[in-house]
Amino acid sequence: MRTIAIILAGGAGKRMGAATNKQFLLIENKPIIVHTLQIFEDCRAVDGIYFVVNQKDLPLIQEEILETYKFNKIMKIVIGGKLRQDSVKNGLEAIEHPCDVVVIHDGARPFVSPAFIEKGIFLMEMYDAVIPALPMKDTVKVISKEGFVVKTLERDSLWHVQTPQTFKYPLIVKAYREGMAKRHYGYDDATFIEHLGKKVKVIEGSPYNMKITTPEDLTIARGLLSQLKGTL
Repeated sequence: MRTIAIILAGGAGKRMGAATNKQFLLIENKPIIVHTLQIFEDCRAVDGIYFVVNQKDLPLIQEEILETYKFNKIMKIVIGGKLRQDSVKNGLEAIEHPCDVVVIHDGARPFVSPAFIEKGIFLMEMYDAVIPALPMKDTVKVISKEGFVVKTLERDSLWHVQTPQTFKYPLIVKAYREGMAKRHYGYDDATFIEHLGKKVKVIEGSPYNMKITTPEDLTIARGLLSQLKGTL
């Protein structure tokens, strides 16, 4: 079963408030994206990586990532689009070799483990789409534009969705092509599968699999890495 990972690093990272793309901020002297790429490089079930980046970051990618760190599994650098879903579609359409399974992952999530990636790929023998998520701990309320509570949602059925999300390649390509032709908005990759009326299997994710988005996240991630050394 040939598996390709699509790693997304094409965002602008506006919420981080940094002068550079958040993916290139350092954790223990290495860019966040290097930590993420290394995990997929080390995952035995992943055959190749398609690395989706922002056009303006290409010189930095070449000089500070590709020339400094030797990732043998990176098969192609793909230019991302305006929205995340545009970047994913570009990555899917760029795959040239026969492919059975695609794993799509946010480059700003550097704490996933190779074993967890392998779990999603193994489950492709039983399911067409597998995503990790965590049950909601906090109470969630719908708030009006004026700042008043509209209603309180039932917490037991609400989950925080993460990546990596794993799919049968022909299905996710079909889902993206049809969904974007109909101008659907994908909150995540599985949303496009849902639009096709297909089932998405949810497995429990990890509380450590955080997405680094804000300066506060970066502070937490720097402390977390030292605690997780040797356990991923």
